Amino acid sequence: MDTQDQEAIAEAVRQAESLTSGEIVVVIDRAASSYRTVPLVMALVLALFVPWPLLMLTATSAPRIFLIQLVCAATLMVTLLWYGRGGRFVPGFIKRRRAHDVALREFTARGLTRTRGRTGVLLYIALQERYAEIVADIGIDETIDQAVWRGIIEPLLAAAKEDRLREGLIDAVGAVGSVLARHAPPAADDVDELPNKVVLL
Repeated sequence: MDTQDQEAIAEAVRQAESLTSGEIVVVIDRAASSYRTVPLVMALVLALFVPWPLLMLTATSAPRIFLIQLVCAATLMVTLLWYGRGGRFVPGFIKRRRAHDVALREFTARGLTRTRGRTGVLLYIALQERYAEIVADIGIDETIDQAVWRGIIEPLLAAAKEDRLREGLIDAVGAVGSVLARHAPPAADDVDELPNKVVLL
C-alpha cells in the first residue's frame, strides 16, 4: 500500500469522523505472526525418528548416528522454515486467534480506550491471515449487534482478496462512520482525539 492509498484512507477516516463523536483507527497488519515456531517444532520432532532405523538396520556407531540426526534436524529446519513461511503449516483457527489477539492489543495501544464517551472503533485487517475485525469500545459495542460489524467486514475481506484493499477499506470506514453517526452523533465541543493516519504493522 503506497502513500496515496494511505492518504485516501486517512481522508475517508476524517470524513467519517465529521459525522460522529466517535474515533476510528485503521490498522493494516502484513502478518499477525511469523509462525516460525511451528516448522521448528515439526523439524525437531521429525529428527527424533532418524536414529531408530539406523539403530535397528545398521551397525552405525552412536556418535555417527548423533551426527546424522543433527544434520537431518538442520536440513529439516531450513526446508520447513522456507516451505512453511507465511504460516503454511498453521491451522486457520490458530491464525485467526493470533490475529484477534493482535487486534485487541492494537485497540489498547492506539489509545482507543481513552476517548471521551468510550466511542473508539478499531478497523483491523491482517493481510497474510485474510482476517479482519472491528473492535469497538464499550460506549459503542454495547449498543450494536455484532452482525452489523460482520456486514462491514465481509465486503472488506472480499475486496482484499480481489486486490482492492484501498477501495475496501474506504468503503468499510464509511460504513463504520455511518454506524457511529447513528449511535454517537457529533457533540458541539467535539474534537479529533486520535490521528487519522493509517497504521501499518
